[in-house]
Amino acid sequence: MAEFKVVVADPETGETFQREVDGQDANRFLGRELGDEIGGDAVGLPEHTIELTGGSDETGRPMREDVSGTRLKELLLEGGVGFEPSREGERKRITVRGREIDDDVAQINASVVDGDGDVAAALGEGDADGDEADE
Repeated sequence: MAEFKVVVADPETGETFQREVDGQDANRFLGRELGDEIGGDAVGLPEHTIELTGGSDETGRPMREDVSGTRLKELLLEGGVGFEPSREGERKRITVRGREIDDDVAQINASVVDGDGDVAAALGEGDADGDEADE
């Protein structure tokens, strides 16, 4: 059975929220590709739409949009997802995962693209530590 850690970003506030999904909610992500938009009810945001923006497998290999399917592929990268060069012209062979989500993916990154209301309030992460700032 699939189980994912979903990191949901709210671009309006710049905050991110982590949710563990399994069972039927996790099955909604299987077979989807990076860039797809799905309903947010799988992560507790029923009035929002989220876009899948990235992810990684259990060993930390990143997902790339330019690799089709679920397979692993070695790419010679000059930069971008999976490699940040330390000097100009540097290239490195990196193993990355394809853009389709399957059971081997451990973390899925998503961004809220549409919806009504506050994302933090919908996820139950309201202003809990705002009271500590007053002390």
